[in-house]
Amino acid sequence: MSISKNQLKLITSLSQKKYRQKHNLFIAEGVKVVNELLNSSFEVATIFCVDDFEINLPVEKIVRILDTDLKKISNLKTPNKVLGIFKIPEEKQLNKSGFTIALDTVNDPGNLGTIIRLCDWFGVTQLVCSKDTVDCYNAKVVQASMGSLTRIAIHYLDLKNYLSETNLPTFIADMDGENVYKTTLPKEGILVMGNEANGVSENVRNVVKHKISIPRFGETKETESLNVATATAILLSEFKRSI
Repeated sequence: MSISKNQLKLITSLSQKKYRQKHNLFIAEGVKVVNELLNSSFEVATIFCVDDFEINLPVEKIVRILDTDLKKISNLKTPNKVLGIFKIPEEKQLNKSGFTIALDTVNDPGNLGTIIRLCDWFGVTQLVCSKDTVDCYNAKVVQASMGSLTRIAIHYLDLKNYLSETNLPTFIADMDGENVYKTTLPKEGILVMGNEANGVSENVRNVVKHKISIPRFGETKETESLNVATATAILLSEFKRSI
């Protein structure tokens, strides 16, 4: 079966956030990611797949296509058997306790996807994002999250207001902060990670009480900063180690 013009138009449109929001749909690609979503609470709309992809769904939700058609609709350099369209789930209730990662204007889809995976790995079930952080249903974010998107509650909100109203201890990653290896870290709290180029914005910085840093051990001290996802991994490891 070939892809219809309407299906092609829809798939193409979902590369833009405004159409994902309009249709309440997003795209996932590849065997691992699609299977993770199929085995989760996420609702599938349509699966486009080659003949040897095994799937147990009602026939009306499956469109069997040729490899050449998959290449036409895929965003991957090497398409992997399946592209799925899934419904964006309703946002879960914000949890005001526990440990939360907060992102301030993180723009790179790969970084967000990796941070979602890190949250999953370290048992952080909630991720809070500023409204101008990249959309978690961006296809590149979905791909980089490798299925962890299904297990993390993600909220987009006014980050300054959220941090101003919380009773939890708050921390920002900052080059001038206290050495994280010498800091007593709490079991519950909020860790704010900033924009790739500019760090945490001034309005958010003004409402966060604690600054922590990852010290540089290299002799030259010439490395300006760490990638935000790398820094998140290191800091999360320290927070979890202190429990």
